Amino acid sequence: MRPLPFTQVDAFADRPFTGNPAAVMPLDCWLPDATLQAIAAENNLAETAFTVPDATGTADYELRWFTPLVEVALCGHATLASGHVLIGDRDAVRFATRKAGVLEVRRDGKGYALDLPAWAMQPKALPDIVAGVGGAPVETWWREGGYSLLVYASAEEVLALSPDFHRLRAIDPGDILYIATAPGHDTDVVSRVFAPGAGIDEDPVTGSAHALLTPYWAQRLGSDRFTAFQASARGGHLTCRLEGDRAVLGGQCVTVIEGIFRI
Repeated sequence: MRPLPFTQVDAFADRPFTGNPAAVMPLDCWLPDATLQAIAAENNLAETAFTVPDATGTADYELRWFTPLVEVALCGHATLASGHVLIGDRDAVRFATRKAGVLEVRRDGKGYALDLPAWAMQPKALPDIVAGVGGAPVETWWREGGYSLLVYASAEEVLALSPDFHRLRAIDPGDILYIATAPGHDTDVVSRVFAPGAGIDEDPVTGSAHALLTPYWAQRLGSDRFTAFQASARGGHLTCRLEGDRAVLGGQCVTVIEGIFRI
C-alpha cells in the first residue's frame, strides 16, 4: 500500500479543538480526482487540502481542496493549514490554485496572515435562501459562483438561526455558501456559515466567507481592518484587513494529528 503523509490542523485556533480542522496531504504528483475525493470522504473533515510542488515557478505549490462530497473553488482555512504545515523556515509560502489565483500564507507574529482575493457582491433578493436559513435579514447579497450573504440587524439573530438544511440542499445540490452576518459584541463582526450541499451543514470557521465579508464590512464600518468571530460550536477568531483587491486574514494554527494515510 502507498503511504501518504497526513497532518490534521485546527486552523484559526490558538488551542486544540477550536477553529476549523483541515487535513493537509502533500503529494509528489496528482492522484486521480476520484482518489482525491475518496480520500477526502474518508477523512470526513470540512476540507482536505492536497498539494504538489509547482513546476511553473508561479508559486511554491499547487493546491486543491475537497470536502467529503465535492472539490471547491476556494477554501481559506485549509490554505492557512497548508501554509502552517509547509512554510518550514521560510517567511511565506505561495500556492497556485485552479480558480482562486495565487494565494499566500506568511508569518505574522504568533500566527499567519492569509492573503485571499477580496470578492465583491451585488444586492439581490434571495427569498428561497432566506426561507431556508431563517430569520429576517435586512440585506441580501449574491456573488456568481455560489455565494450568498444575509445581513442581520443583531448578533442575537445570527446566533438564534436554525436553518432548514433539507430545504437548503433542495435549493442547492452543489456548493452554495450561505453566510449570515451581523455587527458583533466582543468583535466588530459576527458570522455563521452553512454549506449543506457540500456536505457541511455548518462550517466551523470559513476563510472563503471572509473573502466576501472583508470588503463588505470594511465599507460599512468605514475601516480597512476589523475583528471577526465565526460563532459555530467550535468558534474561531480572525482579524480581517482590506488591502486593495485583497482580503488579508489573520489567525493561528495548531497541529493535532500527524501520521500516514495508506491507499
